[in-house]
Amino acid sequence: MVLHWQLGHAPSPAESPHEWIPAQLPGAVQLDWAEAHGWPPYWQGDTLTAYRWMEDVWWTYRTEVPEFELLPGHRLVLVCDGVDFEAELLVDHRAVSHHRGLNTVWEVDLTEGLKPHSVFEIRLSPAPKATPGPDDRTQARATTKPAVAYMWDFHPRLIPLGLPNGARLDCRPPDHWVSTDVTTTISSDLALGHVSFHAHAAGNAPRVAWSVSDPAGNVLHHGSEPFIQGVATRSVAIKKPLLWWPHDHGDQVRYTVELRLVSEAGETCDTRTHRVGFRRVRLAMHPTAWDEPAGFPKSRSAPPLTFEVNGRRIFIRGTNWVPPEIFPARITPERTRELLTLVKAANLNLVRCWGGGGAPASSFYDQCDELGLLVWQEFPLGCNDYPDDPDYLALLDQESKSLIHRARTHPSLALWCGGNELFNTWSGMTDQSLALRLLNRNTLDLDPQTPFLPTAPLEGMGHGDYRFRDEQGREVYQIYRDARCTAYSEFGCPGLASLDVLRDFIPAGELWPIRPGSAWEVHHGLNAWPVDPTTWSMTSTLSHYFGPAPDLPTLVAQGQWLQAEGYKAIFEETRRQKPRNALSLNWCFNEPWPTAANNSLVSWPARPKPAYHAVTAACRPSCLSARLERFQYRPGEILIFEIWILNDAPVALPRGSVAAYVEIGQSRIEGLQWQHGEVPANTHLQGPTVRLRLPDTSCDRFTIHLQAADRSEWNASYTLSLRPEDAAPGVSSSPAQTRILNT
Repeated sequence: MVLHWQLGHAPSPAESPHEWIPAQLPGAVQLDWAEAHGWPPYWQGDTLTAYRWMEDVWWTYRTEVPEFELLPGHRLVLVCDGVDFEAELLVDHRAVSHHRGLNTVWEVDLTEGLKPHSVFEIRLSPAPKATPGPDDRTQARATTKPAVAYMWDFHPRLIPLGLPNGARLDCRPPDHWVSTDVTTTISSDLALGHVSFHAHAAGNAPRVAWSVSDPAGNVLHHGSEPFIQGVATRSVAIKKPLLWWPHDHGDQVRYTVELRLVSEAGETCDTRTHRVGFRRVRLAMHPTAWDEPAGFPKSRSAPPLTFEVNGRRIFIRGTNWVPPEIFPARITPERTRELLTLVKAANLNLVRCWGGGGAPASSFYDQCDELGLLVWQEFPLGCNDYPDDPDYLALLDQESKSLIHRARTHPSLALWCGGNELFNTWSGMTDQSLALRLLNRNTLDLDPQTPFLPTAPLEGMGHGDYRFRDEQGREVYQIYRDARCTAYSEFGCPGLASLDVLRDFIPAGELWPIRPGSAWEVHHGLNAWPVDPTTWSMTSTLSHYFGPAPDLPTLVAQGQWLQAEGYKAIFEETRRQKPRNALSLNWCFNEPWPTAANNSLVSWPARPKPAYHAVTAACRPSCLSARLERFQYRPGEILIFEIWILNDAPVALPRGSVAAYVEIGQSRIEGLQWQHGEVPANTHLQGPTVRLRLPDTSCDRFTIHLQAADRSEWNASYTLSLRPEDAAPGVSSSPAQTRILNT
């Protein structure tokens, strides 16, 4: 049944809209209003400031039911796959149902009260707010609506409202599926798997016909189960099932389960198909973990954070995923696939779905299954003190169960987490908070084979820093070399967007110089982070290394250079800390709208920065790596770096030869040749230290090259800064060294 929707708003639910505009479903009220009134795109300049009022009024979608004829026994059901965020349904001005939540399906049987030309309305409440002000994330502390919309350092204050998954009228026959649920389990020795289904049907259909097929399409099991009070269940065993692996460790094997609803006449009324996989995920303690704390009373150590998939310990090279769009209705399966394909191509094997941003659609998990990407899924809690009051807990209970049911069948799902930064001073929650106890209970009840953490960070984890150089003058090389973390759930290095990206959304007259009150500030290039107004654009840091930039192209090139080398250094250094360190996740992969400067690897909507390519090189399962001391040098200084072979692969690497040299302009300074032995599987190998004196030169940079004989796919390079001035800021000569190779 085709429905044509209109949209209007009013200051209160007691008043009717004075203006109606065409509405597009799926959609958001802000997008429809802007389209109807010819506004420029919300992401250009400071246009979004005109949207502020829309979060505080009552919006109404309305439609008139067309002519229809309902066959005997059929039911007419309104279906909304979640609402953003709270709504009431009215039929011919009579309230009939109420709903809250993005994750839970809203279904209303309208068979008895609906007739042709009836008008039904979906009236949305204003955005939920715990307090009238200030306009920040604390307003989201009593709701499951994603807190990111209330303003973040990479997301503007723009709170979407609407029907992001649309609304439809389903005409359902007497016999139809209510729900089908398929789960898998596997024994600890991986020798025996079980596929179980729970099918719930309405009507008088007597049975469900079912089959389980292997990846080649061969039917392994099939049969028929009778319904008992509308429910049929069955579990079947599969001996030595083929396993699902992350893409860098094996194949993404999935089995197919088909459930057919069979009528009394033997006809198929409806069919549901599920694709499932077998995998076992555990969180294990790292070696020597139980040695800490050393003294008494002997209490818990840092929690287990080493991922063990199918009995194999896997080092996690991953990234933090934020919503790809401000408006959920704009997040299409095609956009999701484009971004996730980039994640895999960057040699990353896990995405952390950050708790401030809400949960993705089912297509996200389908694509992670297919691409071999593990998923760390957080519930919609982020950086707030979420209350113990019954109303909030009831909403969280509803929404969390819906999310668990949606994601738990996917082999890519590797971890449930309560939310982001909940055990911090700005949140104030503890593991006794009822919200976290509720989430732990729900995941245990509904998905016991998937691990659960209450929040990130926990003791032992690194969470930040997000700068190339901190206020003490330490660079990423020192910051992370000095760290002793069991995991890095977030780390960042900011960088400017490319020139062509900046020109898309910053008016030409505001591009240069960067100044407060311009689109640079709206798009997070200024005053996005409290530490320093220029934290993300890095203008003060760049000035430290290079002096004031004469123009925007120069500033962009310098900033992207620092971001690329910074991210490369952090990923490689944190990888070297294996096995104590179990995972390294950068903040963040993508953006919800165009930012002028950010820690992201990919600019909105899906445009890789130079840092993306640097991370791709740093995260190869097996590669050469240089452990550097700093970024900038003077001519005549001594350059010192260690050579490593990093190997996260499940296979040993053969013995071979590695050459190190430095390239400056047209000159090449030979380093050394290292003859290395076999590198065991999932193990790193530290090699020799190279010491070279840099020549007197007017070049402003040099590049370190590491080359493996007969293994060019391992090769690595690092481009560092040379500042010829006698008094370069922040640079000091190395002490006299012995065994300088080119002296």
